[in-house]
Amino acid sequence: MANVIQYATIFQSELDKAAVHEMLTGWMDSNAGKVKYNGGKEVKIPQLTVDGLGDYERGSAGGYAGGDVKFEYKTYEMTQDRGRKFSIDAMDVDETGFVLTAGNIMGEFQRTKVIPEIDAYRLSSLATKAMSVADDTNVKYGYTPAAATILAELKLGIKVIRENGYNGQLIIHANYDVVNELEIAMSNKIASVTFSQGGIDTKVPAVDICPIISTPSNRLYSSITLYDGVTEGQKIGGYTKGTTAKDVNFIIAPRDVPLAITKQDIMRIFDPNTNQAANAWSMDYRRYHDLWVLDNKINSIYANIKQAKS
Repeated sequence: MANVIQYATIFQSELDKAAVHEMLTGWMDSNAGKVKYNGGKEVKIPQLTVDGLGDYERGSAGGYAGGDVKFEYKTYEMTQDRGRKFSIDAMDVDETGFVLTAGNIMGEFQRTKVIPEIDAYRLSSLATKAMSVADDTNVKYGYTPAAATILAELKLGIKVIRENGYNGQLIIHANYDVVNELEIAMSNKIASVTFSQGGIDTKVPAVDICPIISTPSNRLYSSITLYDGVTEGQKIGGYTKGTTAKDVNFIIAPRDVPLAITKQDIMRIFDPNTNQAANAWSMDYRRYHDLWVLDNKINSIYANIKQAKS
């Protein structure tokens, strides 16, 4: 059994690395360095606030107006606790081939099911934040991407965030209609920048030096419904578009604002002799994840929505 435990540890480590590399929203995990995590669902996120400038009084004893600095950690709970159990019949796998088979199964599961769900959850969370800003200043409804107008729409979103006071790097998640129309508009002369994620550099298109991450439309909803994997009609698991959700054309967010974290719980692998339920290898996969945006940063998120506001 020691070897099986060792294999599980290796799988867990490699799957965690692959998740950050392969998620389209993996760039958000780099902000997790600000978060304290000691296992389980709870995380502690630092928040810093300072007073603004005051008048300097010449000739006075102090000169400077006193200011307050407030730093505290607030406790949050990861709301996403998702998992699956897989079994491989003992007759289908011999001991020497199990590691490769388990790796293939778990790798495919994570790549095709887990990663799209995490991306969709994060992006729907950001869209919801943008849509919650008062007077709809951070959202545009009722727009269908078109070559004649798409560049102006992207630049409008960037302008809104800049005028709200954020001057750092912005990341754009856009569906393929947006990217295609932009390429037509720019006559294949669209600028490109180097985008780094998980230690890997890639060239991506950009507007105003803001990288554009091409994102499938089924990960760009204003809300999603998660299947529990048990209820009739939900046994396939995963997610689907929310019942009242809208299609998001693009989302713009600062690179250092979304605080995202995803943690795989201890992966368990039971051999056929240990598994009491069946003569089969059993593999348990469980992952916690969530995303937060601090209240004073919500107006740095912008969303462009295809449907009109209902």
